[in-house]
Amino acid sequence: MATHSDLDRHIEKLKNCEIIKEAEVKALCQKAREILVDEPNVQVVYAPITIVGDIHGQFYDLKELLKVGGDVPDTNYLFMGDFVDRGFYSVETFLLLLALKARYPDRVQLIRGNHESRQITQVYGFYDECLRKYGSVNVWRYCTDVFDFLALSALVEGKVLTVHGGLSPSINSLDQIRTIDRKQEVPHDGAMCDLLWSDPEDIDGWGLSPRGAGYLFGGDVVHQFNTSNKIELITRSHQLVMEGYKSMFNDTLVTVWSAPNYCYRCGNVASILELDEHLQRNYKIFEAAPQEARGVPAKKPTPDYFL
Repeated sequence: MATHSDLDRHIEKLKNCEIIKEAEVKALCQKAREILVDEPNVQVVYAPITIVGDIHGQFYDLKELLKVGGDVPDTNYLFMGDFVDRGFYSVETFLLLLALKARYPDRVQLIRGNHESRQITQVYGFYDECLRKYGSVNVWRYCTDVFDFLALSALVEGKVLTVHGGLSPSINSLDQIRTIDRKQEVPHDGAMCDLLWSDPEDIDGWGLSPRGAGYLFGGDVVHQFNTSNKIELITRSHQLVMEGYKSMFNDTLVTVWSAPNYCYRCGNVASILELDEHLQRNYKIFEAAPQEARGVPAKKPTPDYFL
């Protein structure tokens, strides 16, 4: 089992974008699972907290984010999923976040994104990266087993709901999220799928999603859900926003995007959302880490689906 000194050593190494040994990954994942198994589907979180959107394996941009937002454990973080795929350093990114979670479980919250999935990671890069860096699929297996334990959402001070994707026509109350059996591969449909795949849209009611999973949902749906659950704000990620964040439906929902220059070519800025102890919002915008701060990876491009 990974001790505090082990974890400190892993964190130091991973912060230098160096991988840890396969046996150390196994022990780290076991430690993380023991922490995550006790967390509810709607993780209870307290302010002040900094909310982070998709990272997608952009390790040097994660380091930039930690510069802008403050290092762990000085700052409390809530990451809304999609740690892996597409970027060059999914292994180092996910293992660093997992090591920080294991070392500072009350300071770092990780919830599940649609890319925290066996099926998706076999297409969009994480599987191939694990195979290339470790020479076997064992590390991918250890990590994807951890994915099944990640919470589906978090609730900050009972007022701010954070979820990777969005709402579901199967869910009217937070209690319905709490009763989902989350310890499984992300299903192709149903409530758990919708939380990780749905998107807000300027429509009334519900619509079919062009992604082929989840739904589109309108401002009336958000108003109804927020009112009946006494929520002031829904924060989510899952969609590239060129300006880093996008507020919708009279500031009752916001998309936070934290991967600058997404896929190393989209040209967008990124943001994090700081909530103070009174839940006042402060968006911090940041750009991609400068070129001289980056390593040069060897990588086959992954297929494009929705950017």
